[in-house]
Amino acid sequence: MPATLSLDQARRIALAAQGLDKGRPTGPVTSRTVGRTFARLQLVQIDSVNVLSRSHFLPFYSRLGNYDRTILQRMSGSHPRRMMEYWAHEASFIRPEHFQDLLLWQRRKWVGASGMDPELFEAVAGKVLDTLARGRAMTAAELTASIGHVEARRDENWGWNWNAVKRVLEHLFEEGLISSASRTEQFERRYALTARVLPDRLAVTETPDPVQAMNRLIDAAAQAHGIGTVKCFADYFRTPVKAAAESVEYLIGTGRLEPVTVAGWNRKVFLHTDAKMPRRATGRALLSPFDSLVFERRRLEELFGFHYRIEIYTPEHRRRFGYYVLPFLLGETIVARVDLKADRAAGKLLVRSAYAEPDAPAGTAVELAAELELMAQWLGLADIVVSPAGDLAGPLAAALHRPSWSAPLSGNTERVACVSPVD
Repeated sequence: MPATLSLDQARRIALAAQGLDKGRPTGPVTSRTVGRTFARLQLVQIDSVNVLSRSHFLPFYSRLGNYDRTILQRMSGSHPRRMMEYWAHEASFIRPEHFQDLLLWQRRKWVGASGMDPELFEAVAGKVLDTLARGRAMTAAELTASIGHVEARRDENWGWNWNAVKRVLEHLFEEGLISSASRTEQFERRYALTARVLPDRLAVTETPDPVQAMNRLIDAAAQAHGIGTVKCFADYFRTPVKAAAESVEYLIGTGRLEPVTVAGWNRKVFLHTDAKMPRRATGRALLSPFDSLVFERRRLEELFGFHYRIEIYTPEHRRRFGYYVLPFLLGETIVARVDLKADRAAGKLLVRSAYAEPDAPAGTAVELAAELELMAQWLGLADIVVSPAGDLAGPLAAALHRPSWSAPLSGNTERVACVSPVD
C-alpha cells in the first residue's frame, strides 16, 4: 500500500528539491555554488522581458541571494560549458547532458522556417552553415551581412518580422545543428555550430534510444520536483504526457520513483528516491514569474493553495495584480505577491503593487521589506519606492524604514514612499 503523506510534508519535499527550503548561503557565492544550484534545477527558463532582471538570473537570486551574474555568463559562454540553450519547458538554459535527449523529443515546428520556400531555405542554410564552419560565432544581423543576404522589408508581423536568415537560424537551432555560443549585451544570440558548443565528452557518436532518453528526462524532472504527478514531470521539459507516463512506470520498476498518497492531492502522485523531506522549511524568496517552482500552475495551486497567472500580456485595465508580479515565499507558504520594476536610470526599485494572501502571517511586511532590500542591493539600486496599490503597500512602506507618504503633486494622484535599502 502506498505511503501516505500530508500536504505539508509534500510541500516541504517540493521546496527541498528546488533548493528553497532553507536560508541562503551566508558567505560569498562561488561558481561552484551556482553550478550546484543549476544541477539541482536541471534548467532555467529564458525570457526577453527585462523589467526587473533577465528571467534566468532570478532563480539563482531566489536561492542564493546577492551573487555575481557574470558567473552565469561564464557557465553558458565559455569552456568547459556547464549550461547551453535549447527548447525545454520553453526557451531555456539546460544542462548539456540533456541536449541529445531533448533533441529527440522537442520539436517546435511553429518556430523558424516552417512554410518557407524550400529553395530559399536551402540556399540560405548552406551559406549560414559554411560561414559558421569557417569562422567565429555570429549574431543573425552579422550573418545576414556576412552572406550578403538582402530582402525587402516586410510590413506584416508574421514570425516576429524575422528575415530569412533569422528564420533559417531558428530552424537550424531547432534541428540541433547550431546553438548559441553566447549572448550580446542586447541579449542577441551569437550562433555557432553545435559541435563547437557541446562539451567534447558529450560529442554525438550515435543517436540515443528515444525511450531511454525519455526515461532520463523524466528522472531528471522528478528529481527537480521531489514529488509530483505525471503531468508535473512531463511539463518540466515539455515532453509528451503519454511517453512520460510510460517512463514513470519504468522508473517505478527500477526503484527511482515510488507511488505515494498525499492527503488533499487527489491525483496519482510519485516520490523520487532522492527526495529529502526536511522537518520544516525556513527559506524566504521572491520568485520569478518563470521560476521552476511555479511552472505548473495546477501543481502550484494544489500544493500551496496559490492561484497565479502571469499578466504581462493582459491589457493593463484588466490586470488584477500588475505587469511583472513575483510570488513571495516565506517558510512553507506563499504569503504575498508584488509587482516590481527596476528603474535603472533613477537607481530605484519600484514596488508598483503589493498584495498579501488571505493567510499571510503578521510579519509578512517586515520579511518582504528585508527581501526587497536584498534585491535592491543585488540589482545595484539605491532606493525602494512603494506605490500605494494593494493591501500590503502601507505596512510594507512602514517596514522599509523612514517611510514618508508625500502629498500628491498637482495632476498626480499617486503617492509613493521612497526609502533607502540600507540603514
